[in-house]
Amino acid sequence: MHSARRVICNPLDLAYRYQDIRTSSSADRTKSSEPRRSVHREAADPSIVLYQGHFYMFASMSAGFWHSEDLLRWEYRATSKLPALDYAPDVREVDGALYISASRRKDNCPFFRSVDPLADDFVEVTPGTFPFWDPNLFQDDDGAVYLYWGCDNHTPLYGVRLSDTLEAVGQPVPLIRADAAAHGWEQVGEDYGATPTPPGQEELLARLDGNPYIEGAWMTKHDGTYYLQYAAPGTQLNTYADGYYTASSPLGPFEYSLDSPFSSTPGGFITGAGHGSTFQDRHGNWWHAATMRISVNDDFERRIGIFPAGFDQDGVLFCNQNFADYPFTVPDGPFDPWTPPAWMLLSYKAHATASSSAPGHTPASAVDEDIRTWWAAAGREPGESLTVDLGACKTVHAVQVNLADHGLGDVVPLGCEGADWNDHIWRGILPSHQPAETVVEISQDGQQWTVLRDSRGADTDAPHAFIVLDSPLRARFVRITSGRMPFDGVFAVSGVRVFGIGDGAAPRSVRAKASRTDGRTARIEWDAVTGATGYNIRYGRHPEKLYHSWLIHERTSLDLRSLNSDAQYWVAVDAFGEGGITPGTAVRVR
Repeated sequence: MHSARRVICNPLDLAYRYQDIRTSSSADRTKSSEPRRSVHREAADPSIVLYQGHFYMFASMSAGFWHSEDLLRWEYRATSKLPALDYAPDVREVDGALYISASRRKDNCPFFRSVDPLADDFVEVTPGTFPFWDPNLFQDDDGAVYLYWGCDNHTPLYGVRLSDTLEAVGQPVPLIRADAAAHGWEQVGEDYGATPTPPGQEELLARLDGNPYIEGAWMTKHDGTYYLQYAAPGTQLNTYADGYYTASSPLGPFEYSLDSPFSSTPGGFITGAGHGSTFQDRHGNWWHAATMRISVNDDFERRIGIFPAGFDQDGVLFCNQNFADYPFTVPDGPFDPWTPPAWMLLSYKAHATASSSAPGHTPASAVDEDIRTWWAAAGREPGESLTVDLGACKTVHAVQVNLADHGLGDVVPLGCEGADWNDHIWRGILPSHQPAETVVEISQDGQQWTVLRDSRGADTDAPHAFIVLDSPLRARFVRITSGRMPFDGVFAVSGVRVFGIGDGAAPRSVRAKASRTDGRTARIEWDAVTGATGYNIRYGRHPEKLYHSWLIHERTSLDLRSLNSDAQYWVAVDAFGEGGITPGTAVRVR
């Protein structure tokens, strides 16, 4: 029942490649007695370009690339001609061809060229002359080519002009450094350090010692200004985001934008929106792709999101990440990037039941709007099911089914190729495609069911299947039943998300109180309103430019620790529920 409507929902539903991560102090990592092994899907650090009518996306640990004609449907292509284990692959068009490079700490980084990626014509054009990490190639209007790179919590991002043979011309120029003392969003920690350290992050935060990573450079030139974008403070955090500096020349000097971060999603079903790329479609619309985090099975367990973006009349770079993981339209023509979602979430904390449950993974975890928790069946046999009761019949337009990777390190055979990542981590990419089979049904009464999607035998992996109905249907129950799972593993679901239009009205408006508690922090408070599922806090440097947002549930206050110390801010709190969104009044942060 897929519709022709051009609607997608983050995270992108891609056939993410399975990683094999083995952590040990032992030099022999081939034995099955490893103390810790994780097998999970991953892709991150997306680099997207529009080239010869196709969008091409290269992402970390994918052993290939994706291509699309419309940003809606992405097809994966494997290639053995590019280094599979080199992180953060960069793709840019230079002199009418695609050039690809990726990251190496110690060895020189090669460059590859392609004029027809779908023909797998990648050719190494140079073995490289120096190592770099998180590269970004950029060709200016005059034909000059520059390289930007850096990924460290002590050193800056660098830039250098390259010769026709892609060798550095002169010495690399230090361009930007971290400044967490002034840039609140660069602070290390969950919720910028406002939340107690989640389990599993202790080692990360100890390693960072308060110093954020500055990484993921991407250069965009717009109306004669150079926008050097970068990510901070760390990919494992909900606060991972992209900010930017501007300059009038490609190697600076660069000036920090107080409108940073321009890409940030610290709240919602899936968080994080850093280390990505900014690009235009064939209609001139701007988009930003970024890394979104799960980071449960492994720090680098991540996904990819795409968001409407643009530049305002004052040259401010922005992303619309209000309701960043709700459905949105990708129109076949120019559009307003601030278009609000047409459908609301109908399934938040709905009653859920299952055929069985593994310890600690109850059905409620599939409807709590947190991709980092999931329901898992007690066994590995096909036919396990999860049923969500919306409480009453509602108008359903779409369903998103998000699968989780549960305990696969215990069941996947050893044997894939890989390499040492550092002294105690070995990693590889599993070579085989793994289909995930599900049957998705809806019902008004729990007795008569309508099938929305049946992927049994289709040989497709849809870890974040997004099903748009041809026409809306009234339904109270949603049921997902498993067929065969990847590696014959456990059926696990991190989110059954039902979207549509509630029968009631939107909640009434909220007026917030906002006060600065220090240079980087504001305390935001408001009164709860009836019918609100949650609140979307929008803020910015002008009451009509509230470009940043933070979506929360079941709270009526927020310590907003992402502010720039030299900037004045305005804030509004929008109440939302199944009946819609009610914008709040913008108030000045005092």
